[in-house]
Amino acid sequence: MSTDEQVLDSPEGWVADHIRRYVATGGVEGHEWQPGVFTLLLTTRGRRSGKLRRTALIYGRDGDDYLVVASQGGAPQHPSWYLNLLDEPEAQVQVGAEAFTVRARTAEPAERARMWPTMTAIWPAYNEYQSKTDREIPVVVLQRR
Repeated sequence: MSTDEQVLDSPEGWVADHIRRYVATGGVEGHEWQPGVFTLLLTTRGRRSGKLRRTALIYGRDGDDYLVVASQGGAPQHPSWYLNLLDEPEAQVQVGAEAFTVRARTAEPAERARMWPTMTAIWPAYNEYQSKTDREIPVVVLQRR
């Protein structure tokens, strides 16, 4: 991903505001979104537009890897950022002030079973989101390159 390309932030107003504060302060504002709930910024390449798209996501850790959940609040379809990662798994992440490249993959069933409780301990609403949809909500593993 080229650093001189324009990055389009989430069209969701409050998420875009969160991203702007996060970027402007190097993560001082926004990394800890709520007490004990940390967020990262994920930049993917749009699978149809080819444009860089950025969103903020709650994350957990599994060793050196970062974990995010493709919940979209329990919507019946996967979020766009997840579909983008399926098409192009290389992405950019910002955690606090640090930015780096990752390779994304969907957790395998046994991994997901182990990782899901990690993520629901951070954000218990993921269980509610899962109950609202027929799709299995993916846990995405972001591995630093």
